[in-house]
Amino acid sequence: MKRILLALAATFMTFSCVQKNVISVDVPERPAGQESVLGLRTEPLDTVRVGIVGLGMRGVSAVDRLTYVPDSRVTALCDIEMPRVERSARILENRGVPGARLFGGEADSWKQLCESEDVDLVYICTDWLTHTPIALYAMECGKHVAIEVPAANTLEEIWALIDMSEKTRRHCMMLENCIYDFFEMSTLSMAQAGMFGEVIHVEGAYHHCLDPFWGEYWNSWRLEYNKAHRGDVYPTHGIGPVCQVLGIHRGDRMKTLVAMDTKAVSGPKHWESYRKEECPDFKNADHTMTMISTENGKTMLIEHDVMNPRPYTRMYQLTGTDGFANKYPVKQYSLRRQHENTDSDYQDLDAHKPLSEEVMEQLMQEYKHPIHKETEEMAKKVGGHGGMDYVMDTRLIYCLRNGLPLDMDVYDLAEWCCVIELSRISLENGSRPVEVPDFTRGNWNKVKGYRHAFAE
Repeated sequence: MKRILLALAATFMTFSCVQKNVISVDVPERPAGQESVLGLRTEPLDTVRVGIVGLGMRGVSAVDRLTYVPDSRVTALCDIEMPRVERSARILENRGVPGARLFGGEADSWKQLCESEDVDLVYICTDWLTHTPIALYAMECGKHVAIEVPAANTLEEIWALIDMSEKTRRHCMMLENCIYDFFEMSTLSMAQAGMFGEVIHVEGAYHHCLDPFWGEYWNSWRLEYNKAHRGDVYPTHGIGPVCQVLGIHRGDRMKTLVAMDTKAVSGPKHWESYRKEECPDFKNADHTMTMISTENGKTMLIEHDVMNPRPYTRMYQLTGTDGFANKYPVKQYSLRRQHENTDSDYQDLDAHKPLSEEVMEQLMQEYKHPIHKETEEMAKKVGGHGGMDYVMDTRLIYCLRNGLPLDMDVYDLAEWCCVIELSRISLENGSRPVEVPDFTRGNWNKVKGYRHAFAE
């Protein structure tokens, strides 16, 4: 009996050590007077008047795209460099649409845009470090905000955005375009219909060799950010689509995170090439891997590598009890259960083989998302990462016009961006597990499954 008790005590001590090994992260109490913005609906807008801040690579393309989006109008333009503002104004002129008020030339010119009475939505395309300050001020001014990725870089910024959205009852959405890609949305429809059974594991990534682009960023800000920060600094393209499949904060939540990385090899070389100086302390690794477990026993793998030669991939992979989906390097589906459109010789024993390309295309057409049925033709004409940028803008304007919950809320923003700081915390503590905060403050299980909102 004594031996048994000693063994039980040792087991308990081991379990306690394991529990203590998880790094806890505080969840601040919701300030008095605030309420959740889960499913937030705001007053409908006949025409959504958009002010765009930051007119570099992403901003100038947004100006052009929004001229094609029904019931939207660009009413204000702002950038620290006035030539960019003037270039964007010419886009509106050439498209034959009403002009916009112009702001710029000063580091805080964006404040004037946020204060403008003819702006309903502030569309933020600046460098990463200025995303949150602009968004906070815009919401204080009563504006909805849409923020380029990543919308926030730290937990402090994330909680500030959540609290401001809850306080002002204004929408705070991250402009994550990859959730609108065609394969991802058809696959989401299939998952929602139960084609894959219960999805238990997902993968996402941002593998994109940025060799041709480092010099395009104003003052080399993106390279500077990677030099100063360790961790997955750009997780949202990979994690966003798979979080929707798992219904994160809609019946499940991310619970624990562990990160690992390589040493920095290519990063310092890029720095020395562009900045013409040695770089003994380049913090970000060439390759970062982050593993996440969820409350319901699911797992996620998220990767980041922008330093090295490799074909572009966001991985996007789902493993379910009845099927599998994969987008990169080739699009594939595998199904355990026979489907009415599958090949005549397809049997349960062949669940380890991909469906034929013909059958895959049939399934993608059958499960084409209603959003794409409405927007695909125009999206491919207008463009923007193959059309998904146009779909994103169209959905944003549609939801604001109809007073509907947005496709991505501030809690999505928080969950997808928190990987930036939490991966750093894990890495700097020898890849110890880190708690993922419940950004909904207890509401993660009130909605059952992810769904897009539509007007009646």
